[in-house]
Amino acid sequence: MDLLSTHYISGPIGVEGAKPGDCLVIEILDVNYFENMPWGYTGICDRKDGGLLATEFNSKATKVIWDLEGIYASSRHIHGVRFAGIPHPGIIGTAPSAELLDKWNKREEKLIADNPNTIPPLGNVPNPKGVYIGQDIPEDQERKIALQGARTFPGRENGGNCDIKDLSKGSRVYLPVFVPGANFSVGDLHFSQGDGEMTMCGAIEMAGVVTLRTSIIQGGIEKFGLMNPIFLPSPVAPQYNQQVVFEGISADVHGDGKQYNLDATVAYKQAALNAITYLGKIGYTKEQAYMLLSAAPIESHISSIVDSPNACVTIGIPTAIFDQDISPKPEGFTKRYLGQCAIGSDGVI
Repeated sequence: MDLLSTHYISGPIGVEGAKPGDCLVIEILDVNYFENMPWGYTGICDRKDGGLLATEFNSKATKVIWDLEGIYASSRHIHGVRFAGIPHPGIIGTAPSAELLDKWNKREEKLIADNPNTIPPLGNVPNPKGVYIGQDIPEDQERKIALQGARTFPGRENGGNCDIKDLSKGSRVYLPVFVPGANFSVGDLHFSQGDGEMTMCGAIEMAGVVTLRTSIIQGGIEKFGLMNPIFLPSPVAPQYNQQVVFEGISADVHGDGKQYNLDATVAYKQAALNAITYLGKIGYTKEQAYMLLSAAPIESHISSIVDSPNACVTIGIPTAIFDQDISPKPEGFTKRYLGQCAIGSDGVI
């Protein structure tokens, strides 16, 4: 995957009256897929491109196609699963000031310099490759933007690519304004996503429409102490109350056994690996399970972050999305064939 050209975004959109220091309020009125494109996909990237378990799985590129029918998603590549989606934008944010942009670039450049051999790189600094401005502007300005502009890959103080699944219709987002007009952008639409979007290309990526309404709170950054966006979640969500919940701690029990101190990312990864191992007993391949955890409405919580050395993170899988009972049984499970992910032309997973 070319990670320098992955996000499709509408914007920047100027909001009349918005000034630096204000808070831009975005009401999400609706999010849905195009009626003539009732499908989406979830992917696993090659190891060099990243993903939560890229190293553990030595990942090869593979994907799952989802068929969208009303509020539900099912897949020819992952049998025995059907669930209601929570359509939402993965990216929603304002434009940075020149000073804030410079701060981002310097700190991410330092992170990469301090960790030069990490795959993929630990930051996303400006890169002219794949830049799309979307405006007819002088060549010198276009060149400046390409060399200095922030890549959209990570979320930052302005919001951006934070992939919060609860920002669906009925949500309200409070964004800091750094430039006149706010220059608001939105995109990267998802039909459904689990907390964490762990495969990285891990939601059900879709083409669609988001309908918004904007307003301004003058001086909102000071009024709310707004260092990062605030949001009110959607009141509309699938009612999946019963879950099988997997725990992970900040010790690499699936790898070299190394103990980390209160590392929630390590704990999340261990919870994910526990869930994938469990789903494998039912018959799902590790790739199917990995993408299911990434795309279905799973919930993840930090249960403990103070009891050194182990943070505790949980991942809850809704039982009602399966066509069989996946709760633990004394007799265990009888494995069955549950399909296969779409694989690359080399036939390698």
